[in-house]
Amino acid sequence: MSEATSHTAPRAKTKRTVATLAAWSIAIALGVMGLKFVAWWLTGSVALYSDALESIVNVITACAALWAIRVSFQPADRDHQHGHHKAEYFSAVLEGVLIIVAALLIMAQVWETLRNPQPLTAPWEGLAVNGTAALINAAWATLLIRKGRAARSPALEADGHHIMTDVVTSIGVIVGLIAAVATGWNLLDPLLAILVAVNILYQGWRLMGESLSGLMDRAVGVEDHMHIRDVISANSRGAIEVHDLKTRIAGRATFIEFHLVVDAGMTVGESHVICDRIEAALTAEIPSVRVIIHVEPEDEAKLPLGTSAVPFA
Repeated sequence: MSEATSHTAPRAKTKRTVATLAAWSIAIALGVMGLKFVAWWLTGSVALYSDALESIVNVITACAALWAIRVSFQPADRDHQHGHHKAEYFSAVLEGVLIIVAALLIMAQVWETLRNPQPLTAPWEGLAVNGTAALINAAWATLLIRKGRAARSPALEADGHHIMTDVVTSIGVIVGLIAAVATGWNLLDPLLAILVAVNILYQGWRLMGESLSGLMDRAVGVEDHMHIRDVISANSRGAIEVHDLKTRIAGRATFIEFHLVVDAGMTVGESHVICDRIEAALTAEIPSVRVIIHVEPEDEAKLPLGTSAVPFA
């Protein structure tokens, strides 16, 4: 049995990058939240209130993401011998829960507005402030999604997707309120807030589902699975067969496990050379990979012997 891990230097660089982005997310979320509450204060719009309320969720989840990212980069210890990679999924689940709570609070405010409707005040000033907040969010969300995918950080990518959802929500609110001001149909304001609440309920449910899937040791996708098979096959010279390939994803880490069948007369040193070659190839292709190889004698083969290439069973 053998195990390969990523190099320390790239891992430290990734940690600094992800942690820095998570810290900046808190500052930007606070700034955007302030702008949105100013927009609500200027207009009295329940739709802008719903948009501002969601920004509170952004601040809380940005703090949770920073904590989870720092925990996820901690090295393996006696109690967590496979590392702390899954910590980021807890942050994403928390974000989903808070989004649902925000949606329920929005619906409560909508009910109050429908019972006691109020005209909008200074709508154009409020919309301008909210539009500025949306532009800031759009730029930041794009950066978080791109960097989160590159670093394989579920918390960072989830934060980016949620902020992008917030951007779409803000655009819808702005367009709807422009229509409300232009037509004088003030009922559009609470109706927009209801649409915002329904949308973020859906996004929260989807986010929780994806995170729970990660906690349940989801395997890599079909395309990645076939790529792993190809890498192993191309670097298995001297082996007879590979079978029982299994994978799972835990945050940034990809765990790969399989059985390698070799000639029963092969020495431990010779079989270890094959394992090292496969591990090196997988490490070069897949960031933060963990490889476990079970070496077995030829009588454990599951396919007929004598083929020219190393087959998978």
